Amino acid sequence: MKCDFCDTKASVFLTQLVEGQMKKVCLCDKCAKERGVTDPTGFSLADLLLGGLPNGPGLASGEQVQPVAGNGRKCPSCGFTLDDLRRVRRFGCADCYTTFQEEIGPMLRGMHKGATHVGKVPEGLMAIHFRNQRLEELRSRLDQAVQAESYEEAAGIRDEIRNLEVVER
Repeated sequence: MKCDFCDTKASVFLTQLVEGQMKKVCLCDKCAKERGVTDPTGFSLADLLLGGLPNGPGLASGEQVQPVAGNGRKCPSCGFTLDDLRRVRRFGCADCYTTFQEEIGPMLRGMHKGATHVGKVPEGLMAIHFRNQRLEELRSRLDQAVQAESYEEAAGIRDEIRNLEVVER
């Protein structure tokens, strides 16, 4: 295959869904480096397809893409602007999420089931967490039973703690 920009042999092949359409770009090493494909902070295939170059793939001859002006707001922590976000497609810091919440809210709702990330728990971690909570509760009850001199109850709790600790190993 040939590079979409200079007709030399392509060695970098990119595919992305843009506005519901599958877009493909073939690039040689030189064009990939020139367009920032190898720079993880500055490359967006959508930018390349939708206006990274005049007359590039995805643009009609002579068509220009107008940049959307930002509202002048900056992140108080890192100084990142909305224009930086649009250009880089990444945030400068964690506070950017709060600063640009109005702009990113609709984007997140379109990409995910909601605008709040709840995350996932690795397999088995919840069981370990619940077991540790149970052990903590049992140890507290054991201390109370010993203080109350209820030794039979304390012995039962001690045995339950040992059973849980054996499962842990």
